[in-house]
Amino acid sequence: MNERQKLGALEAMLFANAEPVEAARLAEAMRLDTAQVQDLLAVLQSEYDAREAGVVLLRFEGDRWQMTTRPYYGEVVKRILDTRRNAPLSPAALEVLAVIAYNQPVSRSFIEQVRGVDSSSTVAKLMERGLIEEAGRLDLPGKPVAFRVTDTFLRVFGLGSLADLPPLHDEGAPPEQGDGDEPRQLDMESLT
Repeated sequence: MNERQKLGALEAMLFANAEPVEAARLAEAMRLDTAQVQDLLAVLQSEYDAREAGVVLLRFEGDRWQMTTRPYYGEVVKRILDTRRNAPLSPAALEVLAVIAYNQPVSRSFIEQVRGVDSSSTVAKLMERGLIEEAGRLDLPGKPVAFRVTDTFLRVFGLGSLADLPPLHDEGAPPEQGDGDEPRQLDMESLT
C-alpha cells in the first residue's frame, strides 16, 4: 500500500467505528507499527484541518482516535438527521403496534375497531418511521390495505421474530370470569 492508500484505510476504519479506536489497534489491523500509524493519523488530521473538512479527527487520552463531525457543521447535521425520528413512541403508537404485531396482516379498520378510535395518523407516523409497512390487500370487500410490522420493528424492540413476542395471556392460567358470565371470545374475523 502506498501512503494515500494507508490514509484511505485509516479513514475507512475510523469512519466505520462509532467509538474512539486505539492507534495500536489500527496498526494491528493495517499490519504496521504503531509509530507509523500515529504519523499517518497526524497527516490525516492536518489534511482535514487545512481544508476545513466536514469531519475532524480527534485524539483522546490513551492514544485513541475518532472521526467526528466538525462542530461548526453540527447544526446542519442535526437538521438532516431529523431528531424527531428518535422521539419516544406515544401510547397510541404502542397500541397500534401491538394490534398489528399480534394480528398481522390487519386493515386500518381492524385496528380502529380494536382501539375504538381513528388511527390513521398513528398508522401514517409508524409507516414514516419504518416500523410498519403495507402487506398487500386483504381479500375482503373493498380490498383494504393490510399492514404488518417490519424488521426495523423487530430490531427496535429486540426481537428475533414475532414468535419472541410475550404471550397475550398467561397460557397456563384459566380465563378470567367476570360476575359469573362466560368469558367472551373476540371474533377477530368480524372486526376486519
